[in-house]
Amino acid sequence: MIKLIALYKQPEDKAAFDEHYQNVHTPITKKIPGLRKMEVTKIVGSPTGKSKYYLLCEMYYDDHESLKAAMKTKEAKASGKDLMSFAGDLVTMMIGEKLE
Repeated sequence: MIKLIALYKQPEDKAAFDEHYQNVHTPITKKIPGLRKMEVTKIVGSPTGKSKYYLLCEMYYDDHESLKAAMKTKEAKASGKDLMSFAGDLVTMMIGEKLE
């Protein structure tokens, strides 16, 4: 299983970020073909106290090919465009492979 991972830094306006993320961005992203599961985690701290990160989103796909195909769709392009509009300076994107 392959994961597309989005790691967000702390936003200045958490309420506005949460509102947009939950009510606009998440519904757009969930429409991406091939997306098997989406897990969102709010970061509440680190072992040494505060964290510079605010949110982690893991989006699961069957394999690399499924992810590549999904990223070419109009739904993925809409998700990416929305992401850049509200969190382009906050997000780091990664691809990971889940180990069994």
